[in-house]
Amino acid sequence: MEILFDEIPSLDLADFTAGSPSQKAAFVQKLGEAYQNIGFVAIKNHGLSQDLQDRLYSSIKDFFALPDEIKSKYEKPEIGFQRGYTGKGKEHAKGRNTGDLKEFYHVGQELSRIPDSDPIKSEYPPNIWPAELPEFQNDANEAYRTLESAGKSMLQAIALSLDLDENYFEDKVAHGNSILRQIHYFPITNPEEVPADAVRAAEHGDINLITLLMGASADGLQVLRKDGKWIPITALPDQLVVNVGDMLERLTNKKLKSTIHRVVNPPREKMNTSRYSIPFFMHPRSEMDLTCLESCIDTTHPKQFDDSTAGEFLEERLRELGLRK
Repeated sequence: MEILFDEIPSLDLADFTAGSPSQKAAFVQKLGEAYQNIGFVAIKNHGLSQDLQDRLYSSIKDFFALPDEIKSKYEKPEIGFQRGYTGKGKEHAKGRNTGDLKEFYHVGQELSRIPDSDPIKSEYPPNIWPAELPEFQNDANEAYRTLESAGKSMLQAIALSLDLDENYFEDKVAHGNSILRQIHYFPITNPEEVPADAVRAAEHGDINLITLLMGASADGLQVLRKDGKWIPITALPDQLVVNVGDMLERLTNKKLKSTIHRVVNPPREKMNTSRYSIPFFMHPRSEMDLTCLESCIDTTHPKQFDDSTAGEFLEERLRELGLRK
């Protein structure tokens, strides 16, 4: 049954992680409904404290306030900007050439936490930490681990909603290629000089399995409903917004929806204000097979995607975004 939501559904992750069997089952059912229709939910009781969010936002504001010549020391185009800083306008949405009005900083798996026996360790570049912000490393790593843990719980619920084993995703996301991205949508002091089609983040789907977004600091995030209407995403301060990415849509042969979303420019009188946001892009290991699940293919839903691994799909998309040459 098709449902058109006017706002994204709100769920309590504690119902799933600590609830009774009936609470857990209700969570799985509501999550499946939301992800088959709008692809977004807001969750509370995700484990990320307000104190940690505040500390992390405080340090990224300090970082983005540094002069460009200092920030650019932490920019590494040779690794496809997968760690450290990415300067203004370097990334654009798939199918566009105009760069988005943002700059960002990437944190990945901390290599010291991956056993030497795991071959994945050689695939990841080490994290880059700005010397100017000594507290950033601890705060970012703690947030990374907390969001990864919440993401694993969400994937357990997703697996159950697809009639898979609850731990279907466990080995696929163990030391996966997830990224914590600190974004600064910078103030636009001269709106008339910005290209007419430049926006903070053009409409796009996320590449990964799921995205967990902590408190976007200003309005602007919108999601495209199935009937073509854009609806605003608003979350309460204690909620994370969690949405389906393209890899999960691909795995489920579009049963779960990677919904197109965007960050629109503020009204002209607010163009000179900053917006910060911190998404956690949950990626599996590169060898994960994204071949459509047999259970999601039938005569009315023929297979829509060629087989590929997560690593192959990611490389193709990074080239489309202008981050890989």
